[in-house]
Amino acid sequence: MPPDRVMTNLTVDDVYAAQRAISPWVRPTPLVHSRALSARTGASVFLKLETVHDAGAFKIRGATNRLVNLGDAEHKRGVVAVSTGNHGRAVALAASRLGVSATVCVSELVPENKRQAIRALGADLHVEGKSQDEAEAIARRLTEEKGLVPVHPFDDPEVIAGQGTIGLELLEHPGAVDHLLVGLSGGGLASGIALALKSVSPNTRIIGISMERGPAMIQSVKAEKPVAVAELPSLADSLGGGIGLDNRYTFDLVRKYLDDFVLVSEREIADGMVHLYREERIIAEGGGAVPVSALLHDKAGDLGGNVVCIISGGNVDMGVFAEIVTGRYKFDD
Repeated sequence: MPPDRVMTNLTVDDVYAAQRAISPWVRPTPLVHSRALSARTGASVFLKLETVHDAGAFKIRGATNRLVNLGDAEHKRGVVAVSTGNHGRAVALAASRLGVSATVCVSELVPENKRQAIRALGADLHVEGKSQDEAEAIARRLTEEKGLVPVHPFDDPEVIAGQGTIGLELLEHPGAVDHLLVGLSGGGLASGIALALKSVSPNTRIIGISMERGPAMIQSVKAEKPVAVAELPSLADSLGGGIGLDNRYTFDLVRKYLDDFVLVSEREIADGMVHLYREERIIAEGGGAVPVSALLHDKAGDLGGNVVCIISGGNVDMGVFAEIVTGRYKFDD
């Protein structure tokens, strides 16, 4: 392992600590049975609805855990985050609740609806660059110039532990989770849930789902090291961005805990969004729909027993969403 890489000693105890820390602000989310997907797959399929959070996505868990653990001096300095949208919104909301000033940096690829939501929560929003990596450079500059405290979207132990509280909630339901399908971007969500689940259910098969356009973590796992991947426009915009060539935690956690990886196309992502809307009455953004996309197109391999799909967020541009569910969306592939 390169000397600048750090293996975390994160354990399920840290996830339980995160659950206690965020409980005043973050409520557990529903786990609902899908008759339609169960009939289609022959398994018993459940949907974990992270769409119901005030911030519209799972990111509020990790952001809140990071901010409640700020020291007094850090609290006074304020925080800065780089985001593809949902993390920035979560940091802005958590900061407003905890009385911390927040700055959020996003690239020009982040949809306008997500930018507006961040501004509405009182954060100082910077929109610069053609990719998340370029937006991150702005965040680093602001950290140096203003002394702000960085809140990483995924590669941070407290953020990972916060996302892992989803896994603890799954363990509270009767019956083992035989297969778990989860969107995979920087790896904070997938590795946090996997850490929690596999501490009790080591045989649970965990499948990370990414879009074909710029699957940075999957490409890095294949290369056996973090690699740079071009960030391209996608319906799964929340899964965009790199994992960082200096990735310290999530790359190793994903390699340790995830069992399989799946890619889905833009049309398959749209199919997942349409199914969730028409059959489940759920509005999900592209990144939140990819587990269902994989199921619909038989990409998750042999399934049986209890299958859980993490529907990670619902912060979709409603104009684009309307075009997708009415069949008017124009694909460029």
